[in-house]
Amino acid sequence: MFDVAAIRDQFPILKREVNGTPLVYLDNGASAQKPQVVLDRIMQAYGQDYANVHRGLHTLSTLSTEAYEGVRGKVARFLNAPSEEEIVLNSGTTEAMNMVAYSWAAPRLQPGDEIVLSVLEHHANIVPWHLLRERQGVVLKWVDCAPDGSLDPQAVIDAIGPKTKLVAVTHLSNVTGTVVDVAAISRGAREKGVPVLVDGSQGAVHMAVDVQALGCDFYAVTGHKLYGPSGSGAIWIAKERLAEMRPFMGGGDMIDTVTRDAVTYAPTPMMLEAGTPGIVSTIGFGTALDWMMDIGMDKIAAHEAGLRDYAAERLGGLNWLQLQGTAPGKAAIFSFTMAGAHAHDISTVLDRKGIAVRAGTHCAMPLMEHLGVGATCRASFGVYNTVEEVDRLVEGLELCQDLFG
Repeated sequence: MFDVAAIRDQFPILKREVNGTPLVYLDNGASAQKPQVVLDRIMQAYGQDYANVHRGLHTLSTLSTEAYEGVRGKVARFLNAPSEEEIVLNSGTTEAMNMVAYSWAAPRLQPGDEIVLSVLEHHANIVPWHLLRERQGVVLKWVDCAPDGSLDPQAVIDAIGPKTKLVAVTHLSNVTGTVVDVAAISRGAREKGVPVLVDGSQGAVHMAVDVQALGCDFYAVTGHKLYGPSGSGAIWIAKERLAEMRPFMGGGDMIDTVTRDAVTYAPTPMMLEAGTPGIVSTIGFGTALDWMMDIGMDKIAAHEAGLRDYAAERLGGLNWLQLQGTAPGKAAIFSFTMAGAHAHDISTVLDRKGIAVRAGTHCAMPLMEHLGVGATCRASFGVYNTVEEVDRLVEGLELCQDLFG
C-alpha cells in the first residue's frame, strides 16, 4: 500500500513553514527534496567513510570505492540496463548530453549532417547541438508539438533524412508534462540506422524506465530530480555506442598508462570519467535510487497519476487560467499563465502562502516561443505531494485572480 503520510514523514524539510504557513513544495521539476535516508547516507559517507576512490588500498578508500562503484549496478537495475558496464557516472544530464556531443557526435559529424530535435527539449538537450552547429556546421532539424503539447512520433521519424546522424528527444517534457513515445521513435530511427539519445531527467522520475524495451542508444538521468543530491547522475550508453566513444576529458582515472610520448586509455566506462568524481553525491544518488525502487516505481506512478487527474480537474475549473499542455497520459506537471499577471507575480503571491512553484522559461525557450508565451508558472508534483496541496494551490491561484484579474 502507498502511504503518502508515511512518505512525507521521511522528508524533514516538509515539516517546515514558509512565511508562517506550512510548506507546499511544487517545484519538483526543478529539483526534488531529499528523504532522511539519503541525508543520513551523505553524513555517513563524509563523517565515517570518506576517502578518495579507486587508487587507495587503505580501509577508507576501499569503503568509498565499493560504495561509489556499487551505484553503477543500482542505476543499471533502475533503468533495466543489460550491464552496469554500460553506465557512466557523472554530475547529471547536462554533463551527459555534452559527453555524447563531444565523445560520440563531434568525431563523426560533418558539415551538413543533421540532428533531429523536438521543440519540447530542455536547453541541456539543445545547446550542446548548437555548439556543434557553430563549430562544425551541423544542421538542427526541429519537430513541433501539437497544440495540446503532444509529440507525434511519426513526425520525428519522418524528419529523419539521409544526412541525419542522431535523434535527440526528451522522454517527458519539463514544461507540459508530455510523455514522448520514445519506443516508437527508436523503432523508426533504428530502421533508418540512426541512434537515439533520450533526456530522461523527468521521465525516470515519474515512471518505470526499461531502456531495453525503449530501444534507444543513450538514456541520461540526473540525481537531484530523483530525490538524490545535486551534482550526481548517470547515462546509460548501449555497448555498441560505447565502443564508438572517444575520451571526453583528460585526467586521472580515465587512463591506463601515461608517458612523455603517449597515453593509453582505460576501458569504458572509466575512459569517460576523468578526475576525482562527486563521490559522496553519487553515493547519495545510489541511496535515493534504492529508496525509490523499494517503494516501487509502479506505486509512485499510480500516486502521481491520481494527483495529475485531481489537479487537472481543479485547475481546469479555473476558466481564467490558461494551461499549457493537456496531452492525454501526461505527467503531473502543470504550466499555466493568467491574463493580467506575469508568471513572476503569480509565483511571488503563491510564495507568500508557502507554495513553491517555478516561474520563467524553464530552460525551454524554443518551446515558450512555440506556445506563444514569454513565461509560465509551473507546478510539478512528486511522490510526497497530496490532494490537499492541490487545493492549497487552487486557493493561492484564486487569490492571484482577486489581485490581478
